[in-house]
Amino acid sequence: MGRLGLDPWDVFQQGLARHSAIPIGTWSILVGIGVLGLWLPLRQRPGLGTLSNVVVIGSVMDVTLAVLPPPHAIGLRVLAMTGGVVLNGVATGCYIGAGLGPGPRDGLMVGLAARGHSLRVVRTGIEATVVLAGWLLGGTVGVGTVAYAAAIGPLAHVFIPLFTPRSGGEARHAQERAR
Repeated sequence: MGRLGLDPWDVFQQGLARHSAIPIGTWSILVGIGVLGLWLPLRQRPGLGTLSNVVVIGSVMDVTLAVLPPPHAIGLRVLAMTGGVVLNGVATGCYIGAGLGPGPRDGLMVGLAARGHSLRVVRTGIEATVVLAGWLLGGTVGVGTVAYAAAIGPLAHVFIPLFTPRSGGEARHAQERAR
């Protein structure tokens, strides 16, 4: 996030990477697989989007971090951070609304929300828990981390129903029960 802190899951994965020889992107894949295990009691079902999320995000992360330098000017860093948080909220709504299966972390959110909890509250709670664990492991926390943790739940709460077709979708049903 432009040297303003990582998103909460990356704080956690960076903390894990700092205690091993495994890079952060590979930790993203491993953590994604682990989070899928939390789906079992929630009766969530993976889809193509779930599997793609696990493999593609972590792989792209390692390549991108190796190739692209972070922006240096504070204005560009703030713009990148803000844009990243908002676009992640929009992307969450788009790909969950498409019904191809949520990513592991979003499936955890949807599964918990389906039990009568607000998407925004569930997601914010998950992000706060993960950032605390990551910080305790030595991950980088900054203003961007706090902004992401505070904003992604409300953004998901708005964008998932907005991009979910009215004909159905587990995210829409979870959202409607949460209201």
